[in-house]
Amino acid sequence: MKVWVNGELLAPEDARVSVYDHGMLVGDGVFETVKAVRGEPFALTRHLRRLARSAAGLGLPEPDAEALRRGTLDALATAPAWPLARIRITYTSGSGPLGSDRGREGTTASVIVAEQQPFPPIGEVGVVPWRRNEHGALAGLKTTSYADNVVALAYARQRGAGEAIFGNLAGNLCEGTGSNVFVVRDGRLITPPLSSGCLAGVTRELVLEWCGGEEADLPLAEFAEVQEAFLTSTTRDVQPIRAIDGTALPVAPGPVTAKAMETFAARAAEITDP
Repeated sequence: MKVWVNGELLAPEDARVSVYDHGMLVGDGVFETVKAVRGEPFALTRHLRRLARSAAGLGLPEPDAEALRRGTLDALATAPAWPLARIRITYTSGSGPLGSDRGREGTTASVIVAEQQPFPPIGEVGVVPWRRNEHGALAGLKTTSYADNVVALAYARQRGAGEAIFGNLAGNLCEGTGSNVFVVRDGRLITPPLSSGCLAGVTRELVLEWCGGEEADLPLAEFAEVQEAFLTSTTRDVQPIRAIDGTALPVAPGPVTAKAMETFAARAAEITDP
C-alpha cells in the first residue's frame, strides 16, 4: 500500500511532511474523508469541490482537483481489496514560520487510504457543554483544526455515547464532531441550516436531495423531545439515533429514518459519483 504526497506514491515509512508544515504547527489546512466501497470511491467529485471551498475559506490557493483525483485513485489502487475503506485527503498551506504568518514555499497535499470498519447500525449521542461559533472564521469549513472535536468526542464516549452533539451560540442544534444531524418532529424531517455553523456534509446534501426534508433551526433544549433522529456522514451513511443523553427515543429507527436509510442505500448503489 502506498501513500500519495505532492504527486508521488511512496511507501508509508517514506512519506514525510516537514515539521515546519503549518498543517501541523497551527492547523492551517483542510481535509476530506471519502469512503471507498470495494475499491470504488464514493462521491469523490463532491468531496473535491468541498475541499476547494474550505481552502478558499482559509485563503489557501485552489487545490489541483485533477491531481488529487489521480492521487486518490492511484493510492486506492495500491490498497488491499477492503470491502470498506476510508480515504483521507489533506491539503495544507505548507511550511511556514513558528507562528501564524504563512510561508511561501508552496502547499502540501497528501492522500492516505485505510480500512474502515462499519459503524454500529444504531447509535447513541450525547450533547456536550461547548458550543459551535456560527460566526467564527472557520464556521462551516472542514479544517485540520480538530482539537475541539477530539475533546468533545472523548467527553461523549466517557458517558456512553458514540457521538458528541454541539449546539451553537444561538442555542440551536448544530452538528456532531464528524456528522450532521437530522430529526423528525411533527412529521417533518429537519436538519440545521448551514447558517447554524454546521459543516455542509456531502451525505447531508445527498439525503436532502434524495429523501427530501428541510433546513430549519431547532432549539437545542428541544433536541431530546424529537420523535426520530439520525446522523449522516461519509462513513456512517444514515445511522439512526436510539438515545440522546441516555434518554431513549420513542422508536429507532422510526419510519421516516427507515425510509431515508432505504432510499440512500438504493441511490448510492446506483451511482458512485452522484
